[in-house]
Amino acid sequence: MQKNNINIKNRKAKFQYEILDKYVAGIKLAGTEIKAIREGKAGIAESFCEFHRGELYVINMHVDEYSHATHFNHNPKSERKLLLNKQELRKLEKQINQSGLTIIPLRLFINDRGLAKLAIALCKGKKTHDKRETIKDRENKRRLDRIKKDYN
Repeated sequence: MQKNNINIKNRKAKFQYEILDKYVAGIKLAGTEIKAIREGKAGIAESFCEFHRGELYVINMHVDEYSHATHFNHNPKSERKLLLNKQELRKLEKQINQSGLTIIPLRLFINDRGLAKLAIALCKGKKTHDKRETIKDRENKRRLDRIKKDYN
């Protein structure tokens, strides 16, 4: 099997949310879905995770239709089941129900065995002033890097 370098990231997640805990989950996919992901035709920018009857699903994850498929193609915006251990599922559901936390996908990738995995995080939404502080920190870091570069 050839080496796949599929690494689809949710770039806005670290800016909009404070990440508390990270997990790696498998995804239950149809045949045309995994083929489209291996081509790199997926997006997780506006997706989130929800519990339905004790199981975790990713919502709004966009996987384009596979180009070489027939009329048996998949729905691009369908809910996809995430595969985690029962202990992890119970822990996540308990934390979400107790406080105003949410589960956000951070990264979609293909592992060494060719399986699609989704890195998810238990997150807390940032307020506007926290986002401003993040922007200030990023700009200060850039300035320092420029000064160091000019000095050396």
